Amino acid sequence: MSFERAEAAALRILSGLEDGTMTAAQSADLLEEADPALVYFIFTWIRRRYADNPNADAVIGRLLAVTERTPSLAAKMKEGHADPVVAWFEEEHSYRELGARDFIHVIIEKLEG
Repeated sequence: MSFERAEAAALRILSGLEDGTMTAAQSADLLEEADPALVYFIFTWIRRRYADNPNADAVIGRLLAVTERTPSLAAKMKEGHADPVVAWFEEEHSYRELGARDFIHVIIEKLEG
């Protein structure tokens, strides 16, 4: 997959979860196909960004709906957390410092690089 397509696919997943533009089933299907590190990054970015946000209930509710629908995502996130790219990102960046597009760009660039 080209960098641009990978970036668009990742942004679609993140936007679907954040904005509610996809059903839990649609999100789960895309997350099942995604790289484990990407799954970990998306969930962690959303959790950190919405930790004290007034819209957190709706967004976190969508994360819960997806994980309840697809329990295997928990293992995928655990696998993704062990990826060296996660350690690199967490040493160099903060989840809260990057907006959705910039975050996905940095992550996909590193995962595809």
